[in-house]
Amino acid sequence: MKTTRQIEQEAKRLFDVCLVNKSLDAGRVRQVIWRLIESKRRDYLALLLAFQRRVRLDYEKHTAEVDSGVPLPLDLRSTIQSRLEILYGPHLIIHFANRPELVGGIRIKVGSDVYDGSVRSRLAALENKFSHDAPVGRQRSQSRMREHA
Repeated sequence: MKTTRQIEQEAKRLFDVCLVNKSLDAGRVRQVIWRLIESKRRDYLALLLAFQRRVRLDYEKHTAEVDSGVPLPLDLRSTIQSRLEILYGPHLIIHFANRPELVGGIRIKVGSDVYDGSVRSRLAALENKFSHDAPVGRQRSQSRMREHA
C-alpha cells in the first residue's frame, strides 16, 4: 500500500503528462483516467481522487466566475474580460451570471481569489460589525447603570 505522499507524487506526475504548452489537455486527462480504471491497481481509487483534485484545482485556476446583481452591459463585460486576462492570462474561461441576491455590485472568483464588491457583502460586513459591537455596548451601559445605582 502506498502512502498518501507517494500517491500525491504519482498524481502530480500523471497531471504533468496531461499538460501541453502549460495547458491541460482534456484528451490526455481522459486517457489517464481510463488507463487507471482499466488497470484496477490496488491504489487506483486513491490515485484517481488525487488526480481529480489536481484537475479540479487547475480548472478553477483558469476559470473566472463573474456574478452581478443586474445584467452587465457588453462594454463592461469586455472591460472585465480584458482586465482579468491581463491578470490571469489569455487562456482564462469567463462565465458571467446574474445573481439578484447580490442586490448590486460585482463578485469575481478566479480559483481561490475572490473580489467581492457586492452590496450583499457590504451589508453582511455591516451587520457583522454591529453584532460584534452590540454586546460590548450593552455590557458597558449595564455596568454604568450598576455604578449609578
